[in-house]
Amino acid sequence: MKVNVQAVNFNVDKKLVVFIEDKLSKLEKYFDKIISADVYLRTENTSDKENKTAEIKVYVPGDSFLIKKTCKTFEEAVDSSEQSLERMLVKYKEKIRAHA
Repeated sequence: MKVNVQAVNFNVDKKLVVFIEDKLSKLEKYFDKIISADVYLRTENTSDKENKTAEIKVYVPGDSFLIKKTCKTFEEAVDSSEQSLERMLVKYKEKIRAHA
């Protein structure tokens, strides 16, 4: 699976990119036909401590899933997004199996 990481208005460090690729590669356990994933990282301009937003779009044949989470750190946002995507992919796979 190809993972594209884009940071809005800042440079993303290598450790964070590796962390994101690691997390998203685990999704292939739940659905093996994932084409690619786009990850957009941005910092919101709020006084809130939770101002790191990760938006992840996962492409599968004939469909795509979008998750957007805002947390204290990008790692936390990616982690909770990954868990949500995991559930979505499992549901999607079951739906496909039901129609096959």
